[in-house]
Amino acid sequence: MKKFLTSFIICFVAITTLAQNRAEIIVSYESSFPTKHGKIQTLKMSLLASSTEAKYFNDISLWVDSLKSTPEGKAKYTEIIRKTCMTVEPDGSVSFDMRKGPTKNTHSFVFTNLAEDNLTHYNKFGEELGYYKEPLAEMQWNIIEDSTANIVGYDCVMAETDYHGRHWKAWFTPEIPVPFGPWKLHGLPGLILKAEANGNFLFVATGLESTDRIMTPMYMQDEYSKVNRKDALKNAEYFNNNQESILRAQGQNVTVLAVDDDGNRIEMPKYDGLLHNIEPDYKMK
Repeated sequence: MKKFLTSFIICFVAITTLAQNRAEIIVSYESSFPTKHGKIQTLKMSLLASSTEAKYFNDISLWVDSLKSTPEGKAKYTEIIRKTCMTVEPDGSVSFDMRKGPTKNTHSFVFTNLAEDNLTHYNKFGEELGYYKEPLAEMQWNIIEDSTANIVGYDCVMAETDYHGRHWKAWFTPEIPVPFGPWKLHGLPGLILKAEANGNFLFVATGLESTDRIMTPMYMQDEYSKVNRKDALKNAEYFNNNQESILRAQGQNVTVLAVDDDGNRIEMPKYDGLLHNIEPDYKMK
């Protein structure tokens, strides 16, 4: 770990000078959150960061978007899905099980830029692909100097903040002077390696290394519309709880089902932002 840190500090200024859009470090995280089905879902996420900017994403989602950003790539991706997910039934009918293929586990991408003093969050809100910006000053921390931990070999200090409806505790390492972390978390004097919020939301680093990987811009940006954060989250919750009726009103003959672990049909569970959304302030007065 110390050898990595020494190399990281030596090239800290050099890499930034050569290319502002190149990362200096890549961090792997496990992101866990509650679902409306009463379970905890865990995704593997990545953070590319330099001293001035960061990009947080899921590697499979990034790969899918990079392929679909060109006509040739889109055709290739369609063929991959056809081969991995399509089943021809004995009666000649065709079914798709998208769980078998390399599909997007999340639509969330976060770009944080110190020079612009804001972050940009791209996501899918219900049926709508949208993005919004917010100033970095929305997140203010209180550092708890006497609360420490060791995470993936680095000594960390705890800090706390209230942000968009949840109380966060984060552990950052001053050994790596990068003011970023998982998701939107930022603004501490060191890389955030762990963060947890009330309601079973958790980010934990599982590994990190130096890199000169380019932080590519968002693919297919023209497909995303600018949205108001709270309105978009409200619309997403409404769609989540009324998906079948909305799609049928659009002329689509679909049935949305919920099943248990044994494959038995159950009543569709209700999505409640106060329980299931990482930013529940859109439901608060």
